[in-house]
Amino acid sequence: TPLPSSDLQMVNISLRVLTRPNAAELPSMYQRLGLDYEERVLPSIVNEVLKSVVAKFNASQLITQRAQVSLLIRRELTERAKDFSLILDDVAITELSFSREYTAAVEAKQVAQQEAQRAQFLVEKAKQEQKQKIVQAEGEATAAKMISCFGRFFFALTCVPLYLGDALRRNPGYIKLRKIRAAQNISKTIAGSQNRVYLTADNLVLNLQDEGFTR
Repeated sequence: TPLPSSDLQMVNISLRVLTRPNAAELPSMYQRLGLDYEERVLPSIVNEVLKSVVAKFNASQLITQRAQVSLLIRRELTERAKDFSLILDDVAITELSFSREYTAAVEAKQVAQQEAQRAQFLVEKAKQEQKQKIVQAEGEATAAKMISCFGRFFFALTCVPLYLGDALRRNPGYIKLRKIRAAQNISKTIAGSQNRVYLTADNLVLNLQDEGFTR
């Protein structure tokens, strides 16, 4: 017979019970209960204890705390059996189930929880992927800047000297122009100095009359 849990869910529960009579009280037990003492006593006290214990737990606890439920049934049934000179060697739950409606509701709830967890997982996965893309983009931008800077540095080290060398080869007067500018800078510096410095024209323009600059 289904029994109600503390949250009024109908529970189907069955036990395996192994008993033996208390040998010291066997004569009086036969006188009180007869030879069929097990059939007369066990169904009654088992149902009584089951009803009492099941009512202390809700449906979920009966499933998740099955070992505790079984221990409590064994303890209470052992004490109850002593009143009838019976000793219990083993008590175990062999079946614990609920109505089809409750089972379907539990399954639906589990499915809903799994779907919610899956949705949450997908959201977290999307967030992580977005963060990964941002980090990757930042890394690529940094790498591009480094490559650009390295390119400009490489150009300054290689291309500019090559350009100047080519200009000198094509127009030796380029050095003359550079010396004239250097002489102008020197004259400005000396003009602003408080010390008197005497330079010849040849020294001031850095020997512009050399053979290489008169061509």
